[in-house]
Formats: sequence, structure tokens, C-alpha cells
Amino acid sequence: MKNYDLIVVGAGVLGTFHSYFALKKGLKVLLVEKDTLPNEATVRNFGQIIPSGMDLNQWHQYGREAMDIYKALQQEAEISVRNNGSTYLASSELEYQLLKELQAIHTQNGYSSQLLTQAECQERLPNVQADYCVGGLLFPQEITVEPRQMIHRLIEHLTQTYALDYRPLTTIKDCEIRNNACEVTDTRGERYTAPKAVICSGRDFKILFPEVFSNSGMRLSKLHMMATTPMPEVQMPGSILTGLSIRHYESFQSCPSFEQLKNLPYHNEELRKYGIHILFKQATDGSIIIGDSHEYVDVDQSETLDFGLDMYINELILDEAKRIMNLPHWKIQNYWAGFYAKHPDQIFEHNIEDKIFITTGIGGKGMTTSAGYAKHHIETIFA
Repeated sequence: MKNYDLIVVGAGVLGTFHSYFALKKGLKVLLVEKDTLPNEATVRNFGQIIPSGMDLNQWHQYGREAMDIYKALQQEAEISVRNNGSTYLASSELEYQLLKELQAIHTQNGYSSQLLTQAECQERLPNVQADYCVGGLLFPQEITVEPRQMIHRLIEHLTQTYALDYRPLTTIKDCEIRNNACEVTDTRGERYTAPKAVICSGRDFKILFPEVFSNSGMRLSKLHMMATTPMPEVQMPGSILTGLSIRHYESFQSCPSFEQLKNLPYHNEELRKYGIHILFKQATDGSIIIGDSHEYVDVDQSETLDFGLDMYINELILDEAKRIMNLPHWKIQNYWAGFYAKHPDQIFEHNIEDKIFITTGIGGKGMTTSAGYAKHHIETIFA
């Protein structure tokens, strides 16, 4: 049996950042991952780090802290962080009014931004459709990462620099408290022990603690996403969020005009039906990630979210994207589905005897907030 100070199950962004902050405290950490590489929500998203869109409570603060953490890590190792900003595009005067209101709120909280005219939006994003964009809001301090690269590079850095013990292809079948410590057993029969264990198992609800997840109140979301073939001739810096995103992101709910916008019909109600709002993010190879949709079921009904890709939903996403951007072509090289768990309380936490800390259901804000949340959670666990 091998002994550690902390065992973390799940090497997505939430689990890996728990490992990082434990390592920073000088602790001996084991990080286990059931797959060869993490291949769920952490690698299937846009790679947008957008504190500006987070609920204006501790989650916005977690996002701000996470942004600084990413930037600091980028100084240590190439993990794909780019400081290229986030731009919100308004398609109506009411949406533009909400951007003004959000700017005022963030300014009061010491988080700067720049209101953009239609002409300034088109200068920053030459491919935006003139008849779509009324104006915009730029957060120049915000960042992006490459989602298919970042987590792998980060784990490699933690292994080489901080002596992380990382074990992929290791499925944990049991986690229990014995002799006042956490004892973890994998499917090969190997056992590991530590005073504390953190379970960041994403949407895996059936291996460890299924009865806890069954009664958790979490829901599972399925997303449709896609990426074009590379278009290096296109200038599309940073994260691009659009009119429907203003209805989607929690920060706007603090704006005085939000209820007025919320109650307006969509120009195509099918977009509401499938939870579609349009985001763009250009990867370093020039390809453009486009999405996404949101379909939800309770965790007990997870199999009802079909594994297939619904081309009707993909066409809805593409048609709406074409209203917003005028690209040289719309050749799609990849379609994929992403899945994440979310909880009404923003994250699901369940502690067992102050030794096993089940932590998942962070929703669609994992890339933005996990680092900040994990920093504080580790401090609480080892207080």
C-alpha cells in the first residue's frame, strides 16, 4: 500500500487544480485518471476563461483568481495561455444596454472593460456581420487556452516540476475510510492511502458513490460543438460571445434590464428549445470552434441523452453563426458532443467524515473557475 497526503480521483481541470494547490503546500499527491488522457468536458470546450460572465458573487472572484493562476503557470511552462481578451457582441439596442449596465457593475467591482461602437467591433473582428452588430464590450485582460492541449501540458508540468504522482488508466473502484484514513482501491487491486481524498469524477456517477449522486440534485448537460477547417487569414482574437450569450451568462442577471430581455421572444424559438447561444473561439491553427447547445436530464436519466449528434441542432447552430459572422467558408472538420454535470448550488459538494470530499457538478464554468475554486477548497480541506 502506497501512502500520500492527498489522493485526487479525476484528472480533469477541477481535479488537476486541486492537485496543483496541494502540491504548492508541499504535500505528496496522487492524481488518478481512468482514461489514457482526460477526454471529457475539460478537452471538449472552447477554452474560454471569462470571469466577466460569472455570477457576481464568489464565482466571479474565483474566475478572476483563476485567470491570474493561469497566467502565472504560463510563466512556468507553455500550457497554451493567450491573453487575447473577450468580446461580447450586442445584436440589439436592448442587448447593448445590458452591456453598458454590466460594464458599470464590473467597473464598480474594480474589473475594467471597454465599451465598443459598431465600428470598433468591426475593427477588432473584421468578419462580424454589420447588420448583426450594434456594439460590444471588451474585457482585454481575459484569456483563452487550447482545450485539447492545456490539461495535458499542465499535468506534465506538475509531474516534472512538482513531483506529482500521476496515474492514468487507473480506475478507482472503492474509496472508504479505514483506520481513520482514506483507503482507495483500483481495479487491479492496488491500494493507496491518504488522510484526505478529493473525488472530481465529472459525469461518472456509477462507479464511486452512486447512491450519493443519485440523490444529489445534479443534472447532466449535452452540448453540440464543431470546429471549422483552419482559416489563418481570419482575424478573430480571444473569446467571442454574442447576443444570445447575454441571456445565458449569470453576470447579466444582475443588470437592471435583464428581465426585459429575458422575456423577449427569440427570433427563432428553436434556439431557445435547444438552449443554443453562439460562441466563437479561434484556435492557434486558425480553425474556429463554434457552439453550442444545451440539453438537460437528471443524473438518473443520463442514458436518455443520446450519444449521437443531431444534425438538426448542428444546422441551427451554423445558421445562427452565419447571421453573426461572414467567414470565407463554413467547412467543418469536426463535430462533437460534450457533457457536463451541473448543480443548482453552482457546484456539488459532499463530505464524508471530513476525509472524503466529493466535488463535481461545476457546470459550464469549469475552465473559468476551477483553479480559483480549488485554491480555496484545498485551504479549507487542510485548514
